[in-house]
Amino acid sequence: MSQSVSPVRDEALFLSRLKNRHRRGSIAQRFFQGALGVGIVFLLLLLMSVFNRVVGLIAVQEAIPVQTLTDGRPIEELTSEELAGLLTSNLPNAARVYVRDSLIGQSNFQASPNNTMGQFLPALALPETVASKTLTELTPEDVQALLVIAQDKATLTDSVITLVAGREIVDNWDLLPSLTQRATIDAEVAANFPNARIEWISWLDFEFLTSRMTTIAGDSGIRTAFLGTLWVLFLTVLIAFPLGVGTAIYLEEYSRAGANSNWISRLIETNIRNLAGVPSIIYGLLGLAIFVRTLEGITQGRTILSAAMTMALLILPVIIINAQEALRAVPPSIREASFGLGASRWQTIWNTVLPAAIPGILTGTILGMSRAIGETAPLIIIGASTFIAIDPNGPLSKFTVIPIQIYNWTKMPSAQFQDLAAAGIILLLIVLLLFNATAIILRQQFRKRLQG
Repeated sequence: MSQSVSPVRDEALFLSRLKNRHRRGSIAQRFFQGALGVGIVFLLLLLMSVFNRVVGLIAVQEAIPVQTLTDGRPIEELTSEELAGLLTSNLPNAARVYVRDSLIGQSNFQASPNNTMGQFLPALALPETVASKTLTELTPEDVQALLVIAQDKATLTDSVITLVAGREIVDNWDLLPSLTQRATIDAEVAANFPNARIEWISWLDFEFLTSRMTTIAGDSGIRTAFLGTLWVLFLTVLIAFPLGVGTAIYLEEYSRAGANSNWISRLIETNIRNLAGVPSIIYGLLGLAIFVRTLEGITQGRTILSAAMTMALLILPVIIINAQEALRAVPPSIREASFGLGASRWQTIWNTVLPAAIPGILTGTILGMSRAIGETAPLIIIGASTFIAIDPNGPLSKFTVIPIQIYNWTKMPSAQFQDLAAAGIILLLIVLLLFNATAIILRQQFRKRLQG
């Protein structure tokens, strides 16, 4: 004889279980809210520590007044030849070192110290008397002619002020001490540097974006690294985007990946997902072996093109996987409707499937770019410069990028270079935010077109 359960008891049991489920859900919600709050707090602390180093007070002094060097003339009135002459005449022993650091780059010179100036600087139209000489063979007149050709007037002016006149930052303070300990700072500067003046400085300013790298923190900028980053990202996307989307289209639309796929398609897809987890330094070793050495005749060795091809390999799995998910999210009914109207498979993909999947594809591409822009290890492996003062002007140029420059500045013993590194970090975050904002805007525009 079956036992019947009282409806009242059933209702009480249900309410008890429902109450327990709500309690567990409330606990989980509070846990995740707490985790989010902790993450936000640590993020804010990180940003505050970085911003604290970007703005602050500095103590500046000059060993020789600039008017003494120019015979009373404003330095802005001097020609490039006169400025270069001041450098070579006042720095007779350091002129070649200046050429090495500002034009060639120390790492490039150490790799091939016996090269001629024409080999070091192939993009410049040098006189034959200068192009055929090595760095150690240059006379002061050769150095002067070389500087006039290779550097603009603004760069020469800055070099005269910093190297000849001796304008230097003798001390610096972060934002928090600058605001809370101003009296102590004034007394310290008056006692230790009586000829110095105290100024406010923002390491992240227009000059930081437009100045080249130098060996002096107060006059260094990130222009060369910023341009190198833009070149590498542009070529990386140019290579990786069509390859990644094309692969995803093949796997999803032609080989019918999934339950109906053959073993070759499943093998390809499995390997792509495995490649997404490979450490980035492995891609750097692969790029060094293939693009830098094996294909040196095409890529010219350690150039932007080699870096872009290496970074394209790095982000290809991310683009492919996200593009596959975007294509898979398109309802099958859309394809069937297109086929029902007599469209071919490619016409269906191009006119129907891709427009519907493009928001997800763009999201995957931006995620890949965000990973590429912050990578350092692969680029160091393939030979990106840690110090270079010549702007890249094409895919075959030598280069450096923002993360490598930040890494190089953090190794410097001077606290001023670490402030520059903080400014570089802020710039890198701004670039990342701009890329993500662009992706969001494009995604919304495509969704509006589809809904319209």
